[in-house]
Amino acid sequence: MNATATAAAVAAPAPVPAAGAAAPEARTVPVAGTATATVTASLALRTKLTPTAPVLRAATVALWRPDGLRERYVRYLTAMHRLVRASVPLLLRAAERCAAEPDDPAARRLAAYCLRHAEEERDHDAWLLDDLAAAGAGPAAVPHPIVAELAGAQYYRIEHEHPVALLGYIAVLEGNAPGPRLADRLAEVTGLPDGAFRTLREHAELDGGHLDDLYRVFDALAPSPARQTAVAVSALHTANLLTRLFLSLAEDNGGHP
Repeated sequence: MNATATAAAVAAPAPVPAAGAAAPEARTVPVAGTATATVTASLALRTKLTPTAPVLRAATVALWRPDGLRERYVRYLTAMHRLVRASVPLLLRAAERCAAEPDDPAARRLAAYCLRHAEEERDHDAWLLDDLAAAGAGPAAVPHPIVAELAGAQYYRIEHEHPVALLGYIAVLEGNAPGPRLADRLAEVTGLPDGAFRTLREHAELDGGHLDDLYRVFDALAPSPARQTAVAVSALHTANLLTRLFLSLAEDNGGHP
C-alpha cells in the first residue's frame, strides 16, 4: 500500500467529511431510462470519499512543489517507510481476527483477501529503504506522529470493532497511488538518481489493480449497513490523516507537526 496522488492542478480545497459520517446503505434506486440500478457497497464507499479528493489533491500539490523538493522527497520516503512497514502486520492481524469467526462466511472471505494482499505487499518497506539509500538517507529513528496515528487507528479498529474496517484504510491509500509520470518528474526536479524512485514506479503500476480487487472483495462480502459504516468511517478518517500528513511533510519544519 502506498499513497501519493499525481501533482495535478489544484482544485479549491473542500473540508474533509467528518470521520463519524455513516456510509450509505446499499440499495436499489431508479435511474432515468432504466428500471433500477443497484448501489453496491463499493459504489457507496467511493461516493462517500469523493468530497475528500480536492483537499487531498491540494495537499499533494503542496508536497510536490518544486522549491525544496529534494529535501521534502526524502522526508516523504522516511514517513512512507514507516507506514508501509505496518501494512503486512495489519493485514495478518486482520486475518487472525477473521479466523476467530469460523461461522461467518464473510469473515472467511475477508481473511483470504487479507492473506493474499499481505503477500502482494511483502517487502515493499525494503523497497523504501533502497530508495532512501539511493537518496543518501536512512530510515527515521521514530515514526512521524501522523503515521503512528494512521496505522494505530487500524489496529484499534481490527481489535475492537471489526477487521473489515481495514478495507477503508486500504481503499484510501491505494486510491491515491502515484501517477505514472510522477517519478520522472520528481527525478528531473530533485536530481536524485533513478534508484531513489523504485517504490513510486512500482506502485504506479500495482495499486490500480489492487484497488479494483479490493472493491470486488468488498461487494462479495455483502456487508451489512453497520459494516459498511465501519469501512466508511475508517476511510474518511484515513483520508483526513493522509491530508494532514502531506501538509506536514510539505512544511519547512522537518516534516513534523
